Amino acid sequence: MKKNTVMTFKQAKIDGEKLTMLTAYDYSTAKLIDEAGVNSILVGDSLGNVILGYEDTVPVTMEDMIHHGAAVSRGTKNALLIVDMPFMSYQVSVEDALKNAGRLMKEGGADAVKLEGGHRVCPQIKAMTEAGIPVCAHLGMTPQSVNAFGGFKVQAKTEEAAKLLIEEALAVEEAGAFAVVLECVPAKLAEIVTKKISIPTIGIGAGAGCDGQVLVYADMMGMFSDFVPKFVKQYAHIGDAMRESVRAYIEEVGAGTFPTEEHTFKIDEEVIDKIY
Repeated sequence: MKKNTVMTFKQAKIDGEKLTMLTAYDYSTAKLIDEAGVNSILVGDSLGNVILGYEDTVPVTMEDMIHHGAAVSRGTKNALLIVDMPFMSYQVSVEDALKNAGRLMKEGGADAVKLEGGHRVCPQIKAMTEAGIPVCAHLGMTPQSVNAFGGFKVQAKTEEAAKLLIEEALAVEEAGAFAVVLECVPAKLAEIVTKKISIPTIGIGAGAGCDGQVLVYADMMGMFSDFVPKFVKQYAHIGDAMRESVRAYIEEVGAGTFPTEEHTFKIDEEVIDKIY
């Protein structure tokens, strides 16, 4: 299997081949997802919800992203590894953004970074790409702005907002982003954006017209049941299987049927005789 790079993304857009991306936050999960052949693994700041139990992504820190990014990088061989820049790690200044993106590459093992926003983060995108840091942009429902949006809502439904989304997609492309995630955007609008820009669009709740798709692995595997978004298809019910296996374990330990002889180690009877 060939290592996926930003050039893989570029070529896929040219060839009309769909790209696949899933999140991962730990070594074991990353290894499984990578071995399955996904194009890209995203260490999303969604780890705030899925792993750390926060209500949103706002509390996630640079240290959280570096810690989980490094773990995932150790389990990733072929997928392009993208690590999210957390809230307030890039908004204050271009210098801050550059320094923090560099840390995600050096300490977090990232192949690329992702940040939210359009026009306002174009100077950051430009500086990072000029410094050799590949950047994936993120437009539409940008979870770090959940408080400004007043909740998780579909974006760009009015004429003005739709036009702005197209302008911002063109702007992040011009600034040097190699791809853009479109989250919770009407499918027809996402299709228009996909045709207007030469970099791949990765949809999440943005329809099949995008150049690729991304999902949170715990959502699509039925492991995270606090809230299941409309755009999630559950390909498995791993959560149910985990609960059942834990219940079976508790039952067998209680009944004394686990461990059996095949799970135990032996000692020479002569040794036992000598210690009595």
